[in-house]
Amino acid sequence: MTGDIETLEELSTDYKESMPADLRETKPFDWYLEEVYEEPKIARNAHQRVADMFDYYGTTYDETEGMVEYRLASEDPLNDGENTFYGKVIHQSIHEFVNKVKSGARRLGPERRIKLLLGPVGSGKSHFDKQVRRYFEDYTLREDGRMYTFRWTNLCDVIQDQDPADDTVRSPMNQDPLVLLPLEQRQRVIDDLNENLDAPYTIQNEQALDPESEFYMDRLLAYYEDDLQQVLENHIEIVRFVADENKRQGLETFEPKDKKNQDETELTGDVNYSKIAIYGESDPRAFDYSGAFCNANRGIFSGEELLKLQREFLYDFLHATQEQTIKPKNNPRIDIDQVIVGRTNMPEYKDKKGDEKMEAFNDRTKRIDFPYVLSYEDEAQIYEKMLNNADVPDINVEPHTLEMAGLFGVLTRIEEPDTETVDLLSKAKAYNGEIDEGDDIDVKKLREEAEGKAEIGEGMVGVSPRFIGDEIAEAIMDSKHRQRGFLSPLTVFNFFEENLEHHGSIPEENFEEYYRYLETVREEYRERAIEDVRHALAYDIDEIQRQGEKYMDHVMAYIDDDTIEDDLTGREQEPDETFLRSVEEKLAIPEDRKEDFRQEVSNWVSRRAREGEAFNPQDNERLRRALERKLWEDKKHNINFSALVSANEFDDDERSAWIDALIEQGYSESGAKEVLEFAGAEVAKAEMED
Repeated sequence: MTGDIETLEELSTDYKESMPADLRETKPFDWYLEEVYEEPKIARNAHQRVADMFDYYGTTYDETEGMVEYRLASEDPLNDGENTFYGKVIHQSIHEFVNKVKSGARRLGPERRIKLLLGPVGSGKSHFDKQVRRYFEDYTLREDGRMYTFRWTNLCDVIQDQDPADDTVRSPMNQDPLVLLPLEQRQRVIDDLNENLDAPYTIQNEQALDPESEFYMDRLLAYYEDDLQQVLENHIEIVRFVADENKRQGLETFEPKDKKNQDETELTGDVNYSKIAIYGESDPRAFDYSGAFCNANRGIFSGEELLKLQREFLYDFLHATQEQTIKPKNNPRIDIDQVIVGRTNMPEYKDKKGDEKMEAFNDRTKRIDFPYVLSYEDEAQIYEKMLNNADVPDINVEPHTLEMAGLFGVLTRIEEPDTETVDLLSKAKAYNGEIDEGDDIDVKKLREEAEGKAEIGEGMVGVSPRFIGDEIAEAIMDSKHRQRGFLSPLTVFNFFEENLEHHGSIPEENFEEYYRYLETVREEYRERAIEDVRHALAYDIDEIQRQGEKYMDHVMAYIDDDTIEDDLTGREQEPDETFLRSVEEKLAIPEDRKEDFRQEVSNWVSRRAREGEAFNPQDNERLRRALERKLWEDKKHNINFSALVSANEFDDDERSAWIDALIEQGYSESGAKEVLEFAGAEVAKAEMED
């Protein structure tokens, strides 16, 4: 075998090394007591463990937005970025979710609430919920996230009617071993733990044993004449508890089913009919702790489409949240410890919110909005991730394709601005961070205005990324069938237009408006394609570098009130104001704002110099654009525009150079030819008319 082929031995060794060393081991209770004194965090509750999990994988504080970004969402370190989230609005939602979990860890109230993720279809709430569960599984496998439970052993030695098959019984609710201590003695231990705890929260555990464990404890204490030490030494083994959704351990997803088939036992558990004949119906040993709340204990309960459940079925959540207990049939209340997460879409939320009979349930929820992404470049990254995770045919995605698809989505989601100075496209660009110095656009004000107009919040309606992603996929396959080795924005636009009315999630009353947005995007792409063609016709990277250095020399002399040496005569002269303004006017910088812009680029150059970076105008977006536009003005009179208007007049060498320049921008050869035909004639006509 070659070194590239994995052997069974290698795979087995790797698997074994990835598992905790004590996964299969059993320990005595006194070991656990010593261990928890050494590391009190082992005894954390569910909210505390989930809160620490988010910090464990890394954080970054965004000072501009005033929020924490969590690496498990922004980078997905476990999967090499395969499941990352994009967009400030989404990271703000995740920040808000974690804040509620952390508040619950401190017992400030959210621990007794459902964390309800609300958003339109395809906004990422299900993806995020799944991500949290997957990371919780991984976290509990690690040293920092470890937790333990216990099992009863040698029960038949003492309890005469115990079924031999139940001689060893795991804690049905996977409770923390500390619950085996009576409350008064347990509290003394916990007080000691909190003395040594390095955390922003304190350990608390006032839970009662589940009914079956309570039964065993009572019988065993009676046998040993209340000698707790004998019970714990002879009949308790401590085992590592690892969350596993497939095994329904510490993680549970609950889905609504047909109303006629819904049964509260799915949440709280039911009688174990195979044990009734042995123990009798009222015996706690005859209960099956298989309900979703039971399985999720000490971890995360995830309710999919939660508000689609019948009203009566949701009543079980009232005690599960506020009192942190469940009440199975013919059983006493059982304490639970879990983070309860629900997900719902807009129609169900509006329906339940307006139902007076749901007041108690609504009062026990903390809503976290998951809107659509409102930055079209962030939206484009969603589609790029989709393509990266798929077996995409050998096809070149042309420049602007994903961004323009994202722009269409964003235009359908944002509120029309009230101000006459900002149209919808300008607002979308502002949300994307495209605000030049001097632009009279206040993004914060636009957001506040939109929140006041939107029914629930901006970004909660519009075209979903799923629709756009589906159409991109169709456009890719169509391009391959037509033997086109590239995917262009024009092809994607055609699929949007053809299939908009066939998508079930888009209301009919929005069609006309969305077609108008699509035309806006077509026009925006036209402008960008024209800019690319101009770039290809006149681009000279060396000349831009020279012009950039010249501009900065004159700027620095202007700021320092100094002179500069003339390149030709060698004489000292004043900074060339005409040259400076010829660059700045390409960005429409008015006379009264020129000093601000010059100081801005001067600060940028100085900052890079301190970091050991050489000056490169390509690294400054605004300066680069200004220099490119000036270069275009300087060189356009030397370009054969008639060759662009008529294909017969193309000079092969000239055409080849233009195509090569477009290829350098990311176009395929065929895509470069298409954009030349699409935008080249527009450039030529405009310049020839001038």
